[in-house]
Amino acid sequence: MAALPELGSLSHEQIGKLVGVAPLNCDSGKQKGKRITWGGRADVRSMLYMATMSAIRFNAVIKPFYDRLLAKGKPKKVVIVACMHKMLTILNAIMKSNKPWDEHHLVPKTA
Repeated sequence: MAALPELGSLSHEQIGKLVGVAPLNCDSGKQKGKRITWGGRADVRSMLYMATMSAIRFNAVIKPFYDRLLAKGKPKKVVIVACMHKMLTILNAIMKSNKPWDEHHLVPKTA
């Protein structure tokens, strides 16, 4: 949190760009390039990567998100960065709302 004092005061798009996990386009005129992530705070991104790797295995929200994207055929590294972005968005929302984490809040209910 010391490396990212803006957490909770920016939108999820802005915080994703600040950390460097938001997909940015490489378009020019009619040419449409791939979306890539670049820039941002490398120290925050590396800590977020390690936390996300743990969340992919054990978190009730991130694990199904990871599995769903892999099932769609997305490349593994793309899925990991998407999970990092989702986790950062969740952390930003927690800081903004000032409410504790509730793992059952975002878990899809099964019938």
